[in-house]
Amino acid sequence: MRNRFLDIPASLVSCLLCVATTMGVSQKASAENSELPYWKDIQTTSVNTEYPRTSFMTYADRSQAMTGRFENSPYYQLLNGTWKFYFVDGYKDLPANITDPSISTSGWHDIKVPGNWEVQGFGTAIYTNHGYEFMPYKPQPPQLPEQNPVGVYRRNFTVPADWDGRDVYLHISGAKSGCYVYVNGKEVGYNEDSKNPAEYLINRYLQPGENVLTLKIFRWSTGSYLECQDFWRMSGIERDVFLYSQPKASINDFRVTSTLDDSYKNGIFRLAIDLKNREDSNAGLTVGYELVDCSGKVVATAEKSVSVQPGKKETVNFEQQLPDVKTWTSEAPYLYKLMMIVKEGGKVNEVVPYNVGFRRIEIKEIDQKSANGKNYVVLLINGQPLKLKGVNIHEHNPETGHYMTEDLMRKDFELMKRANINTVRLCHYPQDRRFYELCDEYGLYVYDEANIESHGMYYDLRKGGSLGNNPEWLKPHIYRTTNMFERNKNYPSVTFWSLGNEAGNGYNFYQTYLWLKNADKDIMGRPVNYERAQWEWNSDMYVPQYPSAGWLESIGKNGSDRPVVPSEYAHAMGNSTGSLWDQWKAIYKYPNLQGGYIWDWVDQGIAVKDENGRPYWAYGGDFGKDMPSDGNFLCNGVVNPDRTPHPGYSEVKYAHQNIAFSPANWMNGEFTVTNRFYFTNLKKYLITYQVKENSKVIRGGKVSLDVEPQESKPLNVNVNGLTLKAKPGTEYFIEFAVSTIEPEAGIPAGYEIAKEQFCLPVTPLERTYKVNGPSLTCNDKGDLLEIASSKVGFVFNKATGLVTSYKVNGTEYFKDGFGLQPNFWRAPNDNDYGNQGPKRLQIWKESSKDFKVAEADVKMDGKDAVLTAKYALPAGNYYIVTYRIYPSGVVKADYTFTPTGLEAAKTEASEAAVLATYTPGNENMHKASSDLVVPRIGIRFRLPVEMNQVTYFGRGPEENYIDRNSGVTVDLYKSTAEQMYFPYVRPQENGHHTDTRWLSVGKKNGKGLTIYADNTVGFNALRNSVEDFDGENAVNRDYQWNNRNAEELKHDISTAKNIKPRQTHINDITPRDFVEVCVDMKQMGLGGYDSWGAKPDPQYLIPANQEYKWGFTIVPM
Repeated sequence: MRNRFLDIPASLVSCLLCVATTMGVSQKASAENSELPYWKDIQTTSVNTEYPRTSFMTYADRSQAMTGRFENSPYYQLLNGTWKFYFVDGYKDLPANITDPSISTSGWHDIKVPGNWEVQGFGTAIYTNHGYEFMPYKPQPPQLPEQNPVGVYRRNFTVPADWDGRDVYLHISGAKSGCYVYVNGKEVGYNEDSKNPAEYLINRYLQPGENVLTLKIFRWSTGSYLECQDFWRMSGIERDVFLYSQPKASINDFRVTSTLDDSYKNGIFRLAIDLKNREDSNAGLTVGYELVDCSGKVVATAEKSVSVQPGKKETVNFEQQLPDVKTWTSEAPYLYKLMMIVKEGGKVNEVVPYNVGFRRIEIKEIDQKSANGKNYVVLLINGQPLKLKGVNIHEHNPETGHYMTEDLMRKDFELMKRANINTVRLCHYPQDRRFYELCDEYGLYVYDEANIESHGMYYDLRKGGSLGNNPEWLKPHIYRTTNMFERNKNYPSVTFWSLGNEAGNGYNFYQTYLWLKNADKDIMGRPVNYERAQWEWNSDMYVPQYPSAGWLESIGKNGSDRPVVPSEYAHAMGNSTGSLWDQWKAIYKYPNLQGGYIWDWVDQGIAVKDENGRPYWAYGGDFGKDMPSDGNFLCNGVVNPDRTPHPGYSEVKYAHQNIAFSPANWMNGEFTVTNRFYFTNLKKYLITYQVKENSKVIRGGKVSLDVEPQESKPLNVNVNGLTLKAKPGTEYFIEFAVSTIEPEAGIPAGYEIAKEQFCLPVTPLERTYKVNGPSLTCNDKGDLLEIASSKVGFVFNKATGLVTSYKVNGTEYFKDGFGLQPNFWRAPNDNDYGNQGPKRLQIWKESSKDFKVAEADVKMDGKDAVLTAKYALPAGNYYIVTYRIYPSGVVKADYTFTPTGLEAAKTEASEAAVLATYTPGNENMHKASSDLVVPRIGIRFRLPVEMNQVTYFGRGPEENYIDRNSGVTVDLYKSTAEQMYFPYVRPQENGHHTDTRWLSVGKKNGKGLTIYADNTVGFNALRNSVEDFDGENAVNRDYQWNNRNAEELKHDISTAKNIKPRQTHINDITPRDFVEVCVDMKQMGLGGYDSWGAKPDPQYLIPANQEYKWGFTIVPM
């Protein structure tokens, strides 16, 4: 194999070395030479900050250091908590002496730190996707609003007495945006990279006893032009603030190389420790290290002496080979503990711990050829071409804004690991220190991304366009890239670097790419990626956004000159993630397709309550008046804001599962088990199988299989002696489940990590039904067609097109006359709005109400009454219904949908589609928009509210759709209409179930209706109507206006109706006094490639130009 990392011209590297060097120099000089305040000056990225370095803590002894917890160090003081806070909407309203420590704070507010000020009652939280919230229309960098809010934070602190003679540092982990720092009224410095730490040496500003710390934070600075990420635009202190101290002669930084040799078995360990001396005389230091395994055994150690001159730095290097080292992977994240010990005069000065994981990251050609005749090029981790099963993740806490507690991080990681997720992309900024440490612990490959996105400038390479191609902005680009690299270079979990997101390509990104390649070349040599580079040279992997399954299949078959890993795909907005399994079938098939990162992990809803105290999740447009907004477009998660998994979570888990089953000979019970793991033998898991007759287990077993990684073995299920007879309504299934025997990182013992179900090819016989009963009569009374007996009553209203009554043995089943009626409409999901489905397909909403019955009659056919109705639909076709009512009360319903040649209503590409990120293969996305499809073909009716018990035999238990049902199995499920509702942040279609053989809806005592499908049906059974979830019907709620310019601020209804969703929330959904049941031949797929234009794949649509026949039988209980 040949290494395929892109070669870097030496001449280009050398020209950057001076840039890298000057990054370590204080920014004070450039700031003083500018007439502009720091927050208005492009070139003032920071003032008086320390050069960025690895996040580490210093401890007094080895026992403290072994814990790795900062709070266990006597030289650490956390400043989180309640601070005093002064807020103004415009910086000119600040008192001139606001940073004077002598002024009283009696009139100031209290504020929690960390936590964004907008969620604590100050200023306005704004959400926009790609525009600048402070200048959403035609931004002119570096111009900023003069009405720029400022928050001033203040608290007192006391430096511990035993810190005397040590260097004291103030560490601000994250503050947004332009942050001025004062200690005892003296300006210490400034920083505007809000998602990386800023550190200040504050010895000369301290005084004995109590000190006053003041932070003055401008909501917007020139740095805001590089922080145009798709998330809440909020301000303030977002991460920890703390003090720490070090000896004056101590560790300044270090670089760990922990890789593998060509056998991938032996470890190569290198350690470079940078020592500093801020004493007045030479420091004679002894520096050593210990590398300790999980049992406490020291596996490598060394020590050296060095003399460091005053004001200088020295680097001490160590190197060691470790045979048969335990490696770090997502499957087994083994961590060694590194202890760095500095002594002076024979006395321990400090002990610094760090976690070390051995892994090797490469891009190479393999021997396998693609259809283009060239070898595939793949990413290898520890020699294996693994698949990256990832999600994008933003910092989001529904209570605090962007501040993430460790408990919430752990909850995220546990949910991820249980969904077989092995990697996270940081969108689009580095995360907090503790995040990386937990990724090391849980085993998640980190795609680390610089805090750079200037999406609001878009991608024009000409002057005045993209900031990524404007040399005036090189320094901020380099600064943010350097901050990311220097702090995060030693984390075992950091596997890839990313230059940023949606910021164009060009000069600045060529420079940051070269800088990163040079900086990491002697450490870990990780791939450097950038989605906007596309196929240009400054991305080691091709990391496109939102490709379809078809495009993946094509690029997989034809090959590529580098690995293909979509940095964003499967847009999980609302009820989404359709076709995810289709994408993964291609990914598993081709070696150059190595996974991808779902957009994204968590819905970014903010927890609020309405005027009646009802909680809901707020999104863009919910705060302030006429603020620029992209509505609920920030709610794209696999989990809700409170981390309740979406129903689609089960599909994510299934697509990512690391064990696969396939049939070899169904009837003989012969199957093949494939181990998709790359480093794990399957013998550590328990495989359970069951043979089922419908939901009844008729045979089962448990087995442990010795299957090496990436290998397959046969598995025989004992079906000897089983007579799988064809019976009415009976099917046979073989199910497999794989569970953990021992706990793993984030996964408890006994947890199911994989499953599969196969329906055996035994065709069930047709069911028979009780049909006898008292004689029926039928009558045509004006608008009413009536069928009646002493037992049965069935009434059809020709004027309304509804079955208004269905009564058996005195029980009326239909609530308020809302009986069987055609239904072709679903409440639009977010993807439907994105592809303008509500406007394109509006004809089917019209077809689902105010019915026009062209013909209707009833007649006796022997003992049965047969009622036929022909609905003339607005699309120019017919829906023909036949109800055969038996004397027993059983009803056989048959439906025929006739074809229509009508085209869909014309729409234009939305602005979101035009301005969205580049998606390969979407060039012809809008050409097929004239093809008319039907959202669903079905019926609906309402039952009394007490008939809320739901039992069904179909796919579940989670809701599912035809393009998102691989992760759910056919079984017998019991639920309620209340439980079948899922509260998406913006209410929409929910609660559907596919492949249903039969369902019963009734009272707890059993009185109700059972519906048996001729084949299979889909259904919803909820305490609300379709209309309740259709935002267009929520006329009491305004549309999601964008408010970016004067034209948009007119709020022209004609531009919004059936195009923009309304500002609806879960508190708009109140359970009704009925249960609405929708039964469908089919409902179209959800879609999910993106939410701004992509439709469901053709196989998941229902073309309107075809005839469809379907039916079911209703049996009263």
